Amino acid sequence: QVQLVESGGGLVQPGGSLRLSCVASGRMFSINNMAWYRQAPGKQRELVARVTSGGTTQVVDSVKGRFAISRDNAKNTVSLQMNSLKPEDTAVYYCYVDDNTPSGYQSYWGQGTQVTVSS
Repeated sequence: QVQLVESGGGLVQPGGSLRLSCVASGRMFSINNMAWYRQAPGKQRELVARVTSGGTTQVVDSVKGRFAISRDNAKNTVSLQMNSLKPEDTAVYYCYVDDNTPSGYQSYWGQGTQVTVSS
């Protein structure tokens, strides 16, 4: 089992910045993708950004140029730097990893951290 603990959420004014971090612990085989998703009230959970084990990153168009994802394989962490935040970025942000186990890929989710962008 892999446990994910997120930190760094909070309240920020429009145009501000936040950095989310997620630490993975427990029994891991080979962490493959690490990602951040978000879910706003009344909406479906959506991908924000992901990074592969090889370091290839992808961010969705709505946050491109403002958000950046990074990972530290030695520390089993994934971070999301969020700049120029907008009210529409308000959501619960979830950390996600998938682990390449001998019996196949296993997905794990964090508990979520609230990000609120408001003046």
